[in-house]
Amino acid sequence: MSPDRRTLDWLLDSDPALRWQVERDLTDATPAAWRATRARVTHEGIGAELLSKQDDDGQWAGGAYFPAGFFGSPEQDAPGQPWTATTWSLKDLREWGVDAAALAGTAEKLAKNSRWEYDDLPYWGGEVDVCINSFTLANGAWLGADVSRLVEWFPAHRLADGGWNCEAEEGDSTRSSFHSTLNALRGMLAYEKLTGDTSQRDARHGGEEYLLERRLLRRASTGEPVGAFVTEFIFPNRYRYSALAALDHFREASLHDGTPPDPRLADAIDAVRAARREGGTWAQGTPLPGRTWFAIDEAPEGRPSKWLTLLGTRVLDWWEGSASPSGM
Repeated sequence: MSPDRRTLDWLLDSDPALRWQVERDLTDATPAAWRATRARVTHEGIGAELLSKQDDDGQWAGGAYFPAGFFGSPEQDAPGQPWTATTWSLKDLREWGVDAAALAGTAEKLAKNSRWEYDDLPYWGGEVDVCINSFTLANGAWLGADVSRLVEWFPAHRLADGGWNCEAEEGDSTRSSFHSTLNALRGMLAYEKLTGDTSQRDARHGGEEYLLERRLLRRASTGEPVGAFVTEFIFPNRYRYSALAALDHFREASLHDGTPPDPRLADAIDAVRAARREGGTWAQGTPLPGRTWFAIDEAPEGRPSKWLTLLGTRVLDWWEGSASPSGM
């Protein structure tokens, strides 16, 4: 399912933050070659640009999850939310492959200077929102912060049906959310890969089972699609669930755990395959509204997206290149 030569050349003609992943996952590049490209992210392109936006106190835009001055401003009533504050910026830099050494001292600065907008809680202790805590867990592990409270938080706050929900802590829901559960899983997997600590693995596997039981697409109660969002692919997806984002997690978890693809992923694979366009590309969906520092994916809505094409191609390559999952 690898892209044709023209599409692969198009993917390689990219910012280093994308190119190193294309080299690693879609070509025969040696580890030395793709690591050399990844090292450029700190000094070139979007990685260097976002690093340059960091405040002297370690934050971005003066806030933990929202920029300073957001609450009570006209922007608070606008669609979406800003994506410029500290947590979102760290998440992007980490996922683009920036070396943590480029952020030396940031963990300590945030421990001293950054507080959550919710209840003025200290930054590395997290807060009550599952998605926020998942990003913080992974970012903290990457930067070497003390995230021990969050390591314990995720297993303790898993819901009875197997997953997580950002609304549960306020008493608004006792049922898990696809969005919250996937973000929790991605945070726990990133933490485990960065630290080698497997204490959350049982909770992660339980959350993965929650999504697998629903084939990544459907309600457990009726078998109906959980919502149109599952087949609406966008990049960056920020917090938002899709079948493609979920499959990218299951691919990463499978490679890390040394397990084959689960056959219950087949329906989601079919959805991703159906969205593939001629030449092996995937189109950008409707971007999430909200202020950004700059465009990460230059593709306008409806046009081929390099980032989505990377994700879609590597998911299908993993699925089709593995031994046929049992039961297929």
